[in-house]
Amino acid sequence: MNARHGNEPVLRAAGLTRRFGGLTAVSGVDLALDLHQIHAVIGTNGAGKSTLINLLSGELAPTAGQLFLHGTDVTGWPQPRLACAGVGRSYQRNNVFAPLSVRENCRLAAQSRAQRAWRLWESAQSCRTARALGDEAMERAGLADCAALPAMALSHGQKRQLEVAMCLATQPVALLLDEPLAGMGAEESARMLSLLRDLREGHAILLVEHDMDAVFAVADRITVMVNGVVIASGEPAAIRANREVQQAYLGDDEGAGELADVAADADSHPHGAGAAAGTRKECAA
Repeated sequence: MNARHGNEPVLRAAGLTRRFGGLTAVSGVDLALDLHQIHAVIGTNGAGKSTLINLLSGELAPTAGQLFLHGTDVTGWPQPRLACAGVGRSYQRNNVFAPLSVRENCRLAAQSRAQRAWRLWESAQSCRTARALGDEAMERAGLADCAALPAMALSHGQKRQLEVAMCLATQPVALLLDEPLAGMGAEESARMLSLLRDLREGHAILLVEHDMDAVFAVADRITVMVNGVVIASGEPAAIRANREVQQAYLGDDEGAGELADVAADADSHPHGAGAAAGTRKECAA
């Protein structure tokens, strides 16, 4: 699918709804992902964030509403078709091939966009296009020095970076990242946030994340969900000042200012400096 120009969002949901029997997990969600921006979706457990990302990636079909990619109606397209059209995603849990090297993981992901099914007699490793795409993604994710290591030998944070690299190897325009910082320490989180900032250029990024420091440090726009419904959406400053958001997170007026404090701390102490260098040092150690 060819990208269109202008101010049109890369990926747009209109009234997206998903019901499971009598339970409405996502209800009437409107959301737009713009190129060169990180759009964070936050909410407490059970808010519908993971269901939303499954709808946007094509892993679930919506009960109602529409999904548009570069202005084309792609509602109901399955995940493989959306992936080939430029929608990539990561998962809450590591989803890599543990026995294979970092380079092989990236090459395998790239093969989904450089398929040569008619060349049955050739080794998959002979595909120069897949190798080049995989190596480029590996380099961009800061894992070049880990290329020969088996994925099982990586740290948790590096495995999360590898999953992002595998996603990049499929040449997506829209990146849907489901809690990429889950389980990370401060140093690993800083590297991932630096990577996300780098990936902002050339991609439209949806970030589902519980770490409020991280969200306010990198997001250009934030959407807040409660019980499957969007209660607020806007720039971080507007979300920071929104009393409904504060109360939805903290449950009372007394602690409502805490979210603003978190946001202010994120502005004062941004994460991510020197991420790529830190990854190279850890790989080389």
